[in-house]
Amino acid sequence: MARDLNSNQLVRYLENRGIEHVFGLCGHTNIAVLSAMANSRLSYINVRHEQISAHAADGYARVTGKASVLLSHLSPGLTNAATGVANAALDCIPMVVIAGDVPSYYYGKHPHQEVNLHADASQYEIYRPFVKRAWRVDTAELLPEIMEKAFVLAESGQPGPVLVNVPMDFFSAEVDVALWDRQRANTRSLSKPTMDEETAREIVSRLAAATSPVLYVGGGVALARAYDELREFVDHMQIPVAHSLMGKGVLPDDHPLVLGMTGFWGMKFTNEQTLGADWIVALGTRFKEADSSSWYPEYTFDIRPGATRLIHIDIEPQEIGRNYPAEIGVVADLKAALRVLNRVARDMLPGGRKAPGLAGRIAAERRAFADRNLAMQTSDAFPMMPERILADLRAVMPRDAILTSDVGWNKNGVAQQFDIYTPGSILIPGGFATMGFGPPAAIGAKIAAPDRVVVSLVGDGGFGQNPAMLATAAAENVPVIWIIMNNNAYGTIAGLQKANYGLTHGTLFPRAATPEEQTPDYAAIARAYGCDGVRVSSAAGFRPALEAAIASGRPTVIDVAMVNNPTPTSGHWNILDIYSPEGNAGHVSTD
Repeated sequence: MARDLNSNQLVRYLENRGIEHVFGLCGHTNIAVLSAMANSRLSYINVRHEQISAHAADGYARVTGKASVLLSHLSPGLTNAATGVANAALDCIPMVVIAGDVPSYYYGKHPHQEVNLHADASQYEIYRPFVKRAWRVDTAELLPEIMEKAFVLAESGQPGPVLVNVPMDFFSAEVDVALWDRQRANTRSLSKPTMDEETAREIVSRLAAATSPVLYVGGGVALARAYDELREFVDHMQIPVAHSLMGKGVLPDDHPLVLGMTGFWGMKFTNEQTLGADWIVALGTRFKEADSSSWYPEYTFDIRPGATRLIHIDIEPQEIGRNYPAEIGVVADLKAALRVLNRVARDMLPGGRKAPGLAGRIAAERRAFADRNLAMQTSDAFPMMPERILADLRAVMPRDAILTSDVGWNKNGVAQQFDIYTPGSILIPGGFATMGFGPPAAIGAKIAAPDRVVVSLVGDGGFGQNPAMLATAAAENVPVIWIIMNNNAYGTIAGLQKANYGLTHGTLFPRAATPEEQTPDYAAIARAYGCDGVRVSSAAGFRPALEAAIASGRPTVIDVAMVNNPTPTSGHWNILDIYSPEGNAGHVSTD
């Protein structure tokens, strides 16, 4: 009976699964695994903080569509990574977290860094509220089958992170090689549920008879990589497409039937179309609060008997009917379901559904919105208008470049006003809305797609969360471009507080006399880490700096001072009723 260390066999297992990169930070509980990786095909992406590794692994998984691997130390390492793993969980991003733990024979004795204040051997429970499953490996021989279960669960159904918690002595234990070899017999991917033809015919029949149907698409379309199938269905059925925040870009924004984003930061015209729809077909969406104007029926969706009727398709049964009643609910993979719908639609409507004048009305609304923004998009004001930053970036950035957003203007404004042309090329922190996600996620995205330009658009508050990711970018030579939209504040919260309380306490940073004197100097910080850094001093200087950064092939930080010009809003957010129940204040103030 051949035997070998679990750590060696774990590394071979990851290689056989096609894993190429592992993200993490060392600790005394995981160095056996790191040592086994030293002579393997796996590339270890070393970071200076575990939250950075989690966000980078998240960005990597979004681009590859496969589970990423995060290697963590125990206790503080695991808690440091928790925010990034939870962010991935709420956006349904597959990830396998492998965490070291105290030696199994020391459980409950309070060895170095053990978590045991309320229960012994309970470190794994830290992640239970947000991962799909948290395993505690209780014998060394169980690690092989738990690893296999972990990857299958992370990537199947509604994807998400899982945790495999391993006492450090189990990494160093010798186990029978056959326990690991038997896992190779398993399929690497499961067949996914689809839609039956009878249901597809019922859906197409309802849509054919509808007067004002709308397709409402969410992040589930991206998770299923159902981009081509969605486009085929839209083109054949001529149904306008609204999207959630996470559905941004699943259909190119220059497609003639794209309405735009719904909800609080959505477009007025888009909210009007979803509010007035007789049928909505929801594809891979949870109808989250911001997307649905806090579910107030007068703003974005009025889904109820006698108003809008809902068809809801999702891979996860719990999402169907969660926030609105579904007249037809289908549990299916979006790619598979749309293939059936396309086949049935071609059979039932060989010439397609007709919607005369629809594309023209959408085009007119787009032109009107663009005209309203034109003055700000071309403004020479400095600090720059955020609309000018977005316009110049879109003009320079390649069509297939990957953009990571963070939170604030660079998320809400981008989702509303920035065109995405290649499906799957925008990475957004949705459900958790984690400040600091974008910069390290861009590193993971660039490692996953080295031949594509990757840009991180982030506020100064978000960039300040994890600047140490620059060390990883320099060490690994990952040429991401970080654009810091620097308004010297937690700008969205500052506007909210000013509008409702008349002050900005705790939301602004100390301001220098000129943008050139402002601290910290993020460009200088970038250079200190070994990256390039540019501090833009005029509106005219931004675009050349961006063009030079793309051409350089170097990791580059571009720090550009920005006016805290609020993102326009057309929906509603319940917090306004809490802060200003009299209805005399709004979300932002520019005073």
